[in-house]
Amino acid sequence: MQSVMTRPASYPAPRTGLFPGMLGTGDIIFMILACAAPMGVLAGIIPLAFAFGNGAGMPGTQLGICGVMLLFAVGYVRMIPHVRNAGAFYAYIAASLNKEAGIAAAYTAVLAYICAGTSTLGAMAFFAADFLRSTFGIESRWELWAAAGIAIIAWLGYRKITMAAKVLTVALLLEVGLILLIDGLVLYEKGFSGLDFSSFTPSTVFAPGLGISVIYAINGCIGFEATAIYQEEAKERQVTIPRATYGAVLILGTFYVLSAWCLVLAVSPDAIKTVALADPGRLVTGIAGRYLGGLGRDALNLLTVTSLFAAALGFFNNITRYLFALSRDGLLPAPLGKAHPVHGSPYVACALLTAIFSGVVALFALAGLDPLLNLATSLSSMGAVGLEILLTATSLSIPLYFARRREFSAGKTAAPLIGGFLIAVATYLSLRNYSALTGTDLLAINCLPFLFLAVAAIGLTHGTCLRKFHPDMYARVGATQIEEILPGEDIHEIKVKATA
Repeated sequence: MQSVMTRPASYPAPRTGLFPGMLGTGDIIFMILACAAPMGVLAGIIPLAFAFGNGAGMPGTQLGICGVMLLFAVGYVRMIPHVRNAGAFYAYIAASLNKEAGIAAAYTAVLAYICAGTSTLGAMAFFAADFLRSTFGIESRWELWAAAGIAIIAWLGYRKITMAAKVLTVALLLEVGLILLIDGLVLYEKGFSGLDFSSFTPSTVFAPGLGISVIYAINGCIGFEATAIYQEEAKERQVTIPRATYGAVLILGTFYVLSAWCLVLAVSPDAIKTVALADPGRLVTGIAGRYLGGLGRDALNLLTVTSLFAAALGFFNNITRYLFALSRDGLLPAPLGKAHPVHGSPYVACALLTAIFSGVVALFALAGLDPLLNLATSLSSMGAVGLEILLTATSLSIPLYFARRREFSAGKTAAPLIGGFLIAVATYLSLRNYSALTGTDLLAINCLPFLFLAVAAIGLTHGTCLRKFHPDMYARVGATQIEEILPGEDIHEIKVKATA
Protein backbone atom coordinates (compact mmCIF):
# COMPACT_ATOMS: atom_id res chain seq x y z
CA MET A 1 0.00 0.00 0.00
CA GLN A 2 1.41 3.37 -1.06
CA SER A 3 2.18 5.77 1.75
CA VAL A 4 0.10 8.92 1.81
CA MET A 5 3.35 10.84 2.23
CA THR A 6 4.66 9.63 -1.13
CA ARG A 7 3.76 11.63 -4.22
CA PRO A 8 2.85 9.40 -7.19
CA ALA A 9 5.32 9.77 -10.04
CA SER A 10 2.55 10.74 -12.46
CA TYR A 11 1.29 13.53 -10.23
CA PRO A 12 2.94 16.87 -11.05
CA ALA A 13 4.92 18.55 -8.30
CA PRO A 14 3.57 21.82 -6.98
CA ARG A 15 4.62 24.83 -9.02
CA THR A 16 7.07 27.27 -7.58
CA GLY A 17 7.55 29.50 -10.62
CA LEU A 18 5.48 31.92 -12.65
CA PHE A 19 2.37 30.29 -14.13
CA PRO A 20 2.88 29.33 -17.79
CA GLY A 21 0.26 29.73 -20.47
CA MET A 22 -1.40 32.75 -18.89
CA LEU A 23 -0.75 35.38 -21.59
CA GLY A 24 -1.55 35.37 -25.28
CA THR A 25 -0.07 37.57 -27.99
CA GLY A 26 -2.73 40.24 -27.54
CA ASP A 27 -2.26 40.35 -23.75
CA ILE A 28 1.47 40.94 -24.07
CA ILE A 29 1.12 43.51 -26.86
CA PHE A 30 -1.38 45.53 -24.83
CA MET A 31 0.83 45.44 -21.75
CA ILE A 32 3.89 46.53 -23.71
CA LEU A 33 2.03 49.31 -25.54
CA ALA A 34 0.49 50.56 -22.31
CA CYS A 35 3.95 50.58 -20.73
CA ALA A 36 5.11 52.83 -23.58
CA ALA A 37 2.42 55.40 -22.57
CA PRO A 38 1.52 56.46 -26.13
CA MET A 39 -0.66 59.33 -24.89
CA GLY A 40 2.17 60.60 -22.72
CA VAL A 41 4.65 60.33 -25.60
CA LEU A 42 2.34 62.11 -28.03
CA ALA A 43 1.44 64.90 -25.62
CA GLY A 44 4.82 65.29 -23.92
CA ILE A 45 7.71 64.04 -26.06
CA ILE A 46 6.72 64.60 -29.69
CA PRO A 47 5.92 68.33 -29.18
CA LEU A 48 9.44 68.74 -27.75
CA ALA A 49 10.84 67.13 -30.88
CA PHE A 50 8.83 69.58 -33.00
CA ALA A 51 10.09 72.50 -30.92
CA PHE A 52 13.77 71.66 -30.44
CA GLY A 53 14.38 69.09 -33.17
CA ASN A 54 13.80 69.04 -36.90
CA GLY A 55 10.22 70.35 -36.70
CA ALA A 56 8.01 68.95 -39.46
CA GLY A 57 10.58 66.21 -40.09
CA MET A 58 9.69 64.42 -36.85
CA PRO A 59 7.18 61.98 -38.46
CA GLY A 60 9.84 60.87 -40.96
CA THR A 61 12.38 60.55 -38.15
CA GLN A 62 9.94 58.40 -36.19
CA LEU A 63 9.43 56.18 -39.25
CA GLY A 64 13.18 55.65 -39.51
CA ILE A 65 13.50 54.77 -35.82
CA CYS A 66 10.67 52.26 -36.22
CA GLY A 67 12.79 50.58 -38.91
CA VAL A 68 15.78 50.49 -36.55
CA MET A 69 13.69 48.87 -33.81
CA LEU A 70 12.50 46.24 -36.29
CA LEU A 71 16.14 45.39 -37.09
CA PHE A 72 16.76 44.94 -33.37
CA ALA A 73 13.62 42.81 -33.01
CA VAL A 74 14.70 40.46 -35.82
CA GLY A 75 17.79 39.39 -33.86
CA TYR A 76 16.07 39.62 -30.48
CA VAL A 77 13.40 37.05 -31.26
CA ARG A 78 16.00 34.67 -32.74
CA MET A 79 17.30 34.19 -29.18
CA ILE A 80 13.99 32.99 -27.74
CA PRO A 81 14.40 29.26 -28.55
CA HIS A 82 17.89 29.30 -27.02
CA VAL A 83 17.57 31.45 -23.88
CA ARG A 84 14.48 30.84 -21.78
CA ASN A 85 14.62 33.18 -18.82
CA ALA A 86 12.46 36.08 -17.65
CA GLY A 87 15.66 38.13 -17.27
CA ALA A 88 15.59 39.05 -21.01
CA PHE A 89 18.50 41.54 -21.49
CA TYR A 90 20.45 39.99 -18.64
CA ALA A 91 20.04 36.40 -19.83
CA TYR A 92 20.73 37.22 -23.49
CA ILE A 93 23.95 39.10 -22.72
CA ALA A 94 25.08 36.40 -20.28
CA ALA A 95 24.62 33.77 -22.99
CA SER A 96 26.19 35.87 -25.74
CA LEU A 97 29.15 37.55 -24.01
CA ASN A 98 29.79 36.11 -20.56
CA LYS A 99 28.05 35.82 -17.23
CA GLU A 100 29.93 38.76 -15.71
CA ALA A 101 28.63 41.05 -18.47
CA GLY A 102 25.18 39.55 -17.97
CA ILE A 103 25.19 40.43 -14.28
CA ALA A 104 26.32 43.98 -15.10
CA ALA A 105 23.44 44.21 -17.58
CA ALA A 106 21.02 42.87 -14.98
CA TYR A 107 21.84 45.55 -12.43
CA THR A 108 21.78 48.23 -15.13
CA ALA A 109 18.35 47.03 -16.31
CA VAL A 110 16.88 47.06 -12.80
CA LEU A 111 18.14 50.60 -12.15
CA ALA A 112 16.93 51.82 -15.56
CA TYR A 113 13.46 50.31 -15.14
CA ILE A 114 13.15 51.67 -11.59
CA CYS A 115 14.04 55.15 -12.87
CA ALA A 116 11.50 54.83 -15.67
CA GLY A 117 8.78 53.53 -13.34
CA THR A 118 9.20 56.13 -10.61
CA SER A 119 9.45 58.99 -13.11
CA THR A 120 6.21 57.86 -14.75
CA LEU A 121 4.58 57.67 -11.34
CA GLY A 122 5.69 61.23 -10.57
CA ALA A 123 4.27 62.51 -13.86
CA MET A 124 1.01 60.66 -13.20
CA ALA A 125 0.67 62.25 -9.77
CA PHE A 126 1.35 65.73 -11.18
CA PHE A 127 -1.20 65.45 -13.98
CA ALA A 128 -3.80 63.91 -11.66
CA ALA A 129 -3.57 66.87 -9.29
CA ASP A 130 -3.52 69.29 -12.24
CA PHE A 131 -6.61 67.67 -13.81
CA LEU A 132 -8.58 67.93 -10.56
CA ARG A 133 -7.60 71.58 -10.18
CA SER A 134 -8.22 72.67 -13.77
CA THR A 135 -11.47 70.74 -14.23
CA PHE A 136 -13.15 70.99 -10.83
CA GLY A 137 -11.19 73.72 -9.07
CA ILE A 138 -10.16 71.31 -6.30
CA GLU A 139 -6.65 71.59 -4.90
CA SER A 140 -4.91 68.35 -3.94
CA ARG A 141 -1.35 67.33 -3.15
CA TRP A 142 0.53 65.25 -5.68
CA GLU A 143 1.90 63.05 -2.91
CA LEU A 144 -1.61 61.70 -2.22
CA TRP A 145 -2.06 60.75 -5.87
CA ALA A 146 1.35 59.08 -5.91
CA ALA A 147 0.49 57.10 -2.78
CA ALA A 148 -2.85 56.02 -4.25
CA GLY A 149 -1.16 55.03 -7.50
CA ILE A 150 1.45 52.95 -5.68
CA ALA A 151 -1.23 51.18 -3.61
CA ILE A 152 -3.33 50.23 -6.65
CA ILE A 153 -0.27 49.18 -8.68
CA ALA A 154 0.99 47.03 -5.81
CA TRP A 155 -2.39 45.31 -5.47
CA LEU A 156 -2.60 44.60 -9.20
CA GLY A 157 1.01 43.39 -9.25
CA TYR A 158 0.27 41.01 -6.37
CA ARG A 159 -2.73 39.52 -8.13
CA LYS A 160 -2.58 37.33 -11.22
CA ILE A 161 -0.95 38.85 -14.28
CA THR A 162 -4.14 38.53 -16.34
CA MET A 163 -5.87 41.11 -14.12
CA ALA A 164 -3.15 43.68 -14.78
CA ALA A 165 -3.33 42.82 -18.48
CA LYS A 166 -7.06 43.63 -18.55
CA VAL A 167 -6.58 46.95 -16.78
CA LEU A 168 -3.79 47.91 -19.18
CA THR A 169 -5.88 46.88 -22.18
CA VAL A 170 -8.79 49.12 -21.18
CA ALA A 171 -6.50 52.09 -20.47
CA LEU A 172 -4.68 51.65 -23.77
CA LEU A 173 -7.84 51.33 -25.88
CA LEU A 174 -9.29 54.51 -24.38
CA GLU A 175 -6.21 56.67 -24.94
CA VAL A 176 -5.42 55.34 -28.40
CA GLY A 177 -9.08 55.58 -29.40
CA LEU A 178 -9.23 59.28 -28.55
CA ILE A 179 -6.02 60.09 -30.42
CA LEU A 180 -7.13 58.13 -33.48
CA LEU A 181 -10.42 60.04 -33.40
CA ILE A 182 -8.50 63.33 -33.53
CA ASP A 183 -6.29 61.93 -36.30
CA GLY A 184 -9.38 60.98 -38.29
CA LEU A 185 -10.92 64.44 -37.87
CA VAL A 186 -7.70 66.12 -39.01
CA LEU A 187 -7.46 63.91 -42.11
CA TYR A 188 -11.16 64.45 -42.89
CA GLU A 189 -10.79 68.21 -42.62
CA LYS A 190 -7.74 68.29 -44.89
CA GLY A 191 -9.13 65.89 -47.48
CA PHE A 192 -6.88 64.04 -49.91
CA SER A 193 -5.94 67.21 -51.76
CA GLY A 194 -4.85 68.88 -48.52
CA LEU A 195 -2.43 66.15 -47.43
CA ASP A 196 1.20 67.25 -47.25
CA PHE A 197 3.88 64.51 -47.34
CA SER A 198 6.87 66.81 -46.98
CA SER A 199 7.45 65.44 -43.45
CA PHE A 200 8.88 62.31 -45.05
CA THR A 201 11.19 63.94 -47.59
CA PRO A 202 14.99 63.82 -46.97
CA SER A 203 15.33 67.61 -46.97
CA THR A 204 12.81 67.93 -44.13
CA VAL A 205 13.97 64.90 -42.11
CA PHE A 206 17.65 65.91 -42.31
CA ALA A 207 16.95 69.49 -41.31
CA PRO A 208 18.85 71.04 -38.37
CA GLY A 209 17.85 69.41 -35.09
CA LEU A 210 17.67 65.84 -36.45
CA GLY A 211 19.86 64.56 -33.60
CA ILE A 212 17.45 65.89 -30.97
CA SER A 213 14.48 64.37 -32.80
CA VAL A 214 16.25 60.99 -32.96
CA ILE A 215 16.66 61.07 -29.17
CA TYR A 216 12.97 61.76 -28.59
CA ALA A 217 11.87 59.27 -31.26
CA ILE A 218 13.83 56.37 -29.82
CA ASN A 219 12.82 57.22 -26.25
CA GLY A 220 9.19 57.03 -27.31
CA CYS A 221 9.69 53.49 -28.67
CA ILE A 222 11.61 52.05 -25.73
CA GLY A 223 9.65 49.39 -23.85
CA PHE A 224 8.75 46.91 -26.59
CA GLU A 225 11.79 44.80 -25.68
CA ALA A 226 10.02 43.77 -22.45
CA THR A 227 8.05 41.14 -24.39
CA ALA A 228 10.75 38.58 -23.55
CA ILE A 229 10.29 39.25 -19.84
CA TYR A 230 6.88 37.56 -20.07
CA GLN A 231 8.00 34.46 -21.97
CA GLU A 232 7.66 32.27 -18.87
CA GLU A 233 3.98 33.22 -18.61
CA ALA A 234 3.20 33.16 -22.33
CA LYS A 235 1.19 30.61 -24.27
CA GLU A 236 3.41 28.86 -26.82
CA ARG A 237 6.18 31.34 -26.10
CA GLN A 238 8.19 30.53 -29.26
CA VAL A 239 5.23 31.78 -31.29
CA THR A 240 3.67 34.31 -28.93
CA ILE A 241 6.78 36.35 -28.02
CA PRO A 242 7.99 36.97 -31.60
CA ARG A 243 4.47 37.94 -32.67
CA ALA A 244 4.12 40.25 -29.69
CA THR A 245 7.54 41.83 -30.31
CA TYR A 246 6.93 42.54 -33.99
CA GLY A 247 3.35 43.57 -33.27
CA ALA A 248 4.38 46.03 -30.56
CA VAL A 249 7.02 47.68 -32.79
CA LEU A 250 4.71 47.95 -35.80
CA ILE A 251 1.65 49.17 -33.88
CA LEU A 252 3.63 51.63 -31.78
CA GLY A 253 5.58 52.93 -34.77
CA THR A 254 2.49 53.29 -36.96
CA PHE A 255 0.62 55.11 -34.19
CA TYR A 256 3.43 57.60 -33.55
CA VAL A 257 4.13 58.25 -37.23
CA LEU A 258 0.46 58.75 -38.11
CA SER A 259 -0.36 60.89 -35.07
CA ALA A 260 2.79 63.05 -35.36
CA TRP A 261 2.02 63.62 -39.04
CA CYS A 262 -1.58 64.59 -38.21
CA LEU A 263 -0.30 67.12 -35.67
CA VAL A 264 1.87 68.63 -38.41
CA LEU A 265 -1.13 68.76 -40.77
CA ALA A 266 -3.34 70.32 -38.08
CA VAL A 267 -0.89 73.20 -37.61
CA SER A 268 0.96 73.22 -41.01
CA PRO A 269 4.53 72.06 -41.79
CA ASP A 270 5.82 75.64 -41.93
CA ALA A 271 4.40 76.67 -38.56
CA ILE A 272 4.66 73.50 -36.44
CA LYS A 273 8.11 74.32 -35.05
CA THR A 274 7.14 77.87 -34.05
CA VAL A 275 3.81 76.86 -32.51
CA ALA A 276 5.36 73.96 -30.57
CA LEU A 277 8.22 76.12 -29.35
CA ALA A 278 5.76 78.70 -27.98
CA ASP A 279 4.00 76.15 -25.73
CA PRO A 280 4.95 72.47 -26.28
CA GLY A 281 3.00 71.29 -23.23
CA ARG A 282 -0.34 72.47 -24.63
CA LEU A 283 0.15 71.69 -28.32
CA VAL A 284 -1.87 68.46 -28.30
CA THR A 285 -4.55 69.67 -25.87
CA GLY A 286 -5.01 72.79 -27.99
CA ILE A 287 -5.57 70.71 -31.11
CA ALA A 288 -7.90 68.38 -29.18
CA GLY A 289 -9.93 71.39 -28.04
CA ARG A 290 -10.17 72.68 -31.60
CA TYR A 291 -11.58 69.44 -32.98
CA LEU A 292 -13.47 68.06 -29.96
CA GLY A 293 -14.23 71.13 -27.86
CA GLY A 294 -13.73 71.55 -24.13
CA LEU A 295 -15.04 68.07 -23.36
CA GLY A 296 -12.48 66.51 -25.68
CA ARG A 297 -9.71 68.56 -24.10
CA ASP A 298 -10.74 67.41 -20.61
CA ALA A 299 -10.99 63.81 -21.80
CA LEU A 300 -7.47 64.02 -23.20
CA ASN A 301 -6.16 65.40 -19.90
CA LEU A 302 -7.86 62.60 -17.97
CA LEU A 303 -6.57 59.92 -20.32
CA THR A 304 -3.07 61.32 -19.93
CA VAL A 305 -3.37 60.42 -16.24
CA THR A 306 -4.64 56.89 -16.96
CA SER A 307 -1.96 56.44 -19.64
CA LEU A 308 0.80 57.29 -17.19
CA PHE A 309 -0.77 55.04 -14.54
CA ALA A 310 -0.83 52.17 -17.03
CA ALA A 311 2.81 52.81 -17.90
CA ALA A 312 3.80 52.78 -14.22
CA LEU A 313 1.94 49.49 -13.76
CA GLY A 314 3.71 48.04 -16.80
CA PHE A 315 7.12 49.04 -15.48
CA PHE A 316 6.20 47.59 -12.06
CA ASN A 317 5.45 44.21 -13.66
CA ASN A 318 8.69 44.36 -15.67
CA ILE A 319 10.83 45.13 -12.63
CA THR A 320 9.27 42.51 -10.34
CA ARG A 321 9.92 39.81 -12.92
CA TYR A 322 13.50 40.97 -13.30
CA LEU A 323 13.98 40.78 -9.53
CA PHE A 324 12.32 37.35 -9.55
CA ALA A 325 14.65 36.06 -12.30
CA LEU A 326 17.79 37.44 -10.63
CA SER A 327 16.84 35.96 -7.27
CA ARG A 328 16.08 32.57 -8.77
CA ASP A 329 19.50 32.62 -10.43
CA GLY A 330 21.15 33.37 -7.09
CA LEU A 331 22.06 37.02 -7.67
CA LEU A 332 19.60 38.49 -5.17
CA PRO A 333 18.21 37.20 -1.83
CA ALA A 334 16.25 33.95 -2.26
CA PRO A 335 12.85 35.22 -1.00
CA LEU A 336 12.60 37.52 -4.04
CA GLY A 337 12.45 34.40 -6.20
CA LYS A 338 9.18 33.18 -4.67
CA ALA A 339 6.00 33.06 -6.75
CA HIS A 340 2.57 33.19 -5.13
CA PRO A 341 1.01 29.70 -5.06
CA VAL A 342 -2.42 31.00 -6.11
CA HIS A 343 -1.76 34.05 -8.28
CA GLY A 344 1.57 33.01 -9.76
CA SER A 345 2.95 36.51 -9.11
CA PRO A 346 6.43 37.35 -7.74
CA TYR A 347 4.77 38.66 -4.61
CA VAL A 348 7.88 39.19 -2.46
CA ALA A 349 9.47 41.20 -5.27
CA CYS A 350 6.22 43.18 -5.45
CA ALA A 351 6.52 44.05 -1.76
CA LEU A 352 10.14 45.19 -2.16
CA LEU A 353 9.40 47.29 -5.23
CA THR A 354 6.42 48.90 -3.51
CA ALA A 355 8.79 49.98 -0.74
CA ILE A 356 11.30 51.32 -3.30
CA PHE A 357 8.66 53.31 -5.17
CA SER A 358 7.35 54.69 -1.88
CA GLY A 359 10.85 55.61 -0.73
CA VAL A 360 11.72 57.49 -3.92
CA VAL A 361 8.46 59.45 -3.85
CA ALA A 362 8.95 60.22 -0.15
CA LEU A 363 12.49 61.55 -0.73
CA PHE A 364 11.35 63.93 -3.47
CA ALA A 365 8.33 65.01 -1.42
CA LEU A 366 10.36 65.68 1.74
CA ALA A 367 12.88 67.66 -0.31
CA GLY A 368 10.04 69.83 -1.62
CA LEU A 369 10.86 68.99 -5.25
CA ASP A 370 8.40 69.17 -8.11
CA PRO A 371 6.99 65.81 -9.30
CA LEU A 372 7.17 66.80 -12.98
CA LEU A 373 10.12 69.15 -13.33
CA ASN A 374 12.36 67.27 -10.88
CA LEU A 375 11.19 63.69 -10.31
CA ALA A 376 9.79 62.87 -13.74
CA THR A 377 12.29 64.78 -15.87
CA SER A 378 15.49 63.66 -14.19
CA LEU A 379 14.64 59.98 -13.72
CA SER A 380 12.84 59.43 -17.04
CA SER A 381 15.88 60.66 -18.97
CA MET A 382 18.17 58.45 -16.92
CA GLY A 383 15.94 55.42 -17.43
CA ALA A 384 15.76 56.03 -21.18
CA VAL A 385 19.54 56.27 -21.54
CA GLY A 386 20.02 53.13 -19.46
CA LEU A 387 17.63 51.16 -21.66
CA GLU A 388 19.31 52.52 -24.81
CA ILE A 389 22.64 51.22 -23.50
CA LEU A 390 21.09 47.80 -22.88
CA LEU A 391 19.45 47.73 -26.31
CA THR A 392 22.83 48.48 -27.89
CA ALA A 393 24.70 45.84 -25.87
CA THR A 394 22.05 43.19 -26.46
CA SER A 395 21.77 43.81 -30.19
CA LEU A 396 25.54 43.75 -30.76
CA SER A 397 26.01 40.63 -28.62
CA ILE A 398 23.42 38.49 -30.44
CA PRO A 399 25.60 37.89 -33.55
CA LEU A 400 28.41 36.69 -31.25
CA TYR A 401 26.11 34.06 -29.75
CA PHE A 402 25.21 32.66 -33.13
CA ALA A 403 28.77 32.98 -34.46
CA ARG A 404 29.95 30.58 -31.74
CA ARG A 405 27.29 28.18 -33.00
CA ARG A 406 28.51 28.75 -36.57
CA GLU A 407 25.11 30.11 -37.53
CA PHE A 408 25.15 33.10 -39.86
CA SER A 409 22.16 34.70 -41.57
CA ALA A 410 20.57 38.07 -42.21
CA GLY A 411 18.34 37.69 -39.15
CA LYS A 412 21.02 36.36 -36.80
CA THR A 413 23.94 38.48 -37.95
CA ALA A 414 23.27 41.44 -40.25
CA ALA A 415 20.01 42.76 -38.75
CA PRO A 416 21.16 42.88 -35.09
CA LEU A 417 24.57 44.31 -36.07
CA ILE A 418 23.05 47.14 -38.11
CA GLY A 419 20.33 47.74 -35.53
CA GLY A 420 22.85 47.75 -32.68
CA PHE A 421 25.13 50.21 -34.47
CA LEU A 422 22.25 52.62 -35.17
CA ILE A 423 20.98 52.37 -31.58
CA ALA A 424 24.54 53.04 -30.40
CA VAL A 425 24.52 56.25 -32.46
CA ALA A 426 21.22 57.24 -30.84
CA THR A 427 22.69 56.46 -27.39
CA TYR A 428 25.69 58.67 -28.14
CA LEU A 429 23.37 61.49 -29.22
CA SER A 430 21.34 61.07 -26.03
CA LEU A 431 24.42 61.32 -23.83
CA ARG A 432 25.88 64.23 -25.79
CA ASN A 433 22.60 66.16 -25.64
CA TYR A 434 21.51 64.91 -22.22
CA SER A 435 20.65 68.41 -20.98
CA ALA A 436 18.08 68.62 -23.80
CA LEU A 437 16.37 65.55 -22.34
CA THR A 438 16.38 66.81 -18.75
CA GLY A 439 15.62 70.43 -19.61
CA THR A 440 18.13 71.69 -17.04
CA ASP A 441 21.81 72.67 -16.83
CA LEU A 442 22.18 71.39 -13.26
CA LEU A 443 25.35 69.29 -13.09
CA ALA A 444 23.91 66.96 -10.44
CA ILE A 445 21.05 65.99 -12.76
CA ASN A 446 23.06 65.72 -15.97
CA CYS A 447 25.71 63.51 -14.34
CA LEU A 448 23.18 60.87 -13.25
CA PRO A 449 23.95 58.53 -16.22
CA PHE A 450 27.43 57.99 -14.73
CA LEU A 451 25.69 55.90 -12.07
CA PHE A 452 25.28 53.21 -14.72
CA LEU A 453 29.07 52.90 -14.89
CA ALA A 454 29.20 52.31 -11.14
CA VAL A 455 26.35 49.81 -11.27
CA ALA A 456 27.94 47.93 -14.19
CA ALA A 457 31.27 47.82 -12.33
CA ILE A 458 29.52 46.33 -9.29
CA GLY A 459 27.92 43.72 -11.54
CA LEU A 460 31.24 42.79 -13.15
CA THR A 461 32.86 42.50 -9.72
CA HIS A 462 30.01 40.37 -8.43
CA GLY A 463 30.30 38.06 -11.43
CA THR A 464 34.06 37.71 -11.00
CA CYS A 465 33.64 36.83 -7.32
CA LEU A 466 30.99 34.23 -8.12
CA ARG A 467 33.21 32.63 -10.76
CA LYS A 468 36.11 32.33 -8.31
CA PHE A 469 34.37 31.49 -5.05
CA HIS A 470 30.89 30.17 -5.93
CA PRO A 471 31.16 28.29 -9.25
CA ASP A 472 27.87 26.46 -8.67
CA MET A 473 25.99 29.75 -8.34
CA TYR A 474 27.97 31.21 -11.25
CA ALA A 475 26.76 28.36 -13.45
CA ARG A 476 23.12 29.28 -12.73
CA VAL A 477 23.49 32.81 -14.07
CA GLY A 478 21.17 33.30 -17.05
CA ALA A 479 20.21 29.63 -17.09
CA THR A 480 17.03 28.30 -18.67
CA GLN A 481 14.22 28.64 -16.16
CA ILE A 482 11.04 28.02 -18.12
CA GLU A 483 8.65 25.81 -16.23
CA GLU A 484 6.90 23.93 -19.01
CA ILE A 485 3.46 22.33 -18.79
CA LEU A 486 4.04 18.99 -17.08
CA PRO A 487 2.68 15.60 -18.15
CA GLY A 488 -0.77 15.04 -16.74
CA GLU A 489 -1.20 18.75 -16.02
CA ASP A 490 -3.84 20.76 -17.84
CA ILE A 491 -3.24 24.44 -18.54
CA HIS A 492 -6.91 25.10 -17.85
CA GLU A 493 -6.44 23.74 -14.32
CA ILE A 494 -3.53 26.13 -13.80
CA LYS A 495 -5.72 29.03 -14.87
CA VAL A 496 -8.50 27.94 -12.57
CA LYS A 497 -6.04 27.90 -9.66
CA ALA A 498 -4.75 31.32 -10.70
CA THR A 499 -8.22 32.82 -10.83
CA ALA A 500 -9.40 31.35 -7.54
